[in-house]
Amino acid sequence: MKLTTGEFEGMACRIDRLQTEQGLVLYISGRLATEDLEVVRVAIEGRRVVALELAEVELVSRDAVKLLIHAEATGIELRSCPAYIREWITNERESS
Repeated sequence: MKLTTGEFEGMACRIDRLQTEQGLVLYISGRLATEDLEVVRVAIEGRRVVALELAEVELVSRDAVKLLIHAEATGIELRSCPAYIREWITNERESS
């Protein structure tokens, strides 16, 4: 099934931050669409983020998956990553 921006309407993305001794953990819930990525991208580029908690993520865009791949490649842990997102990440890596 192909998801379009319209199918994301009505769902919100929530990003909570928790500072730990190791660094910043972002708790992401809801849907993570292209328009929501700037907050995550800025935090990752600031090198403060050590983990992304994804247990409550319901939907992601392809751009979000690409950002998650980049985050993991730079050493950021993807915690509680839903199986469908992990599979999508694996497929994207294999096709690159």
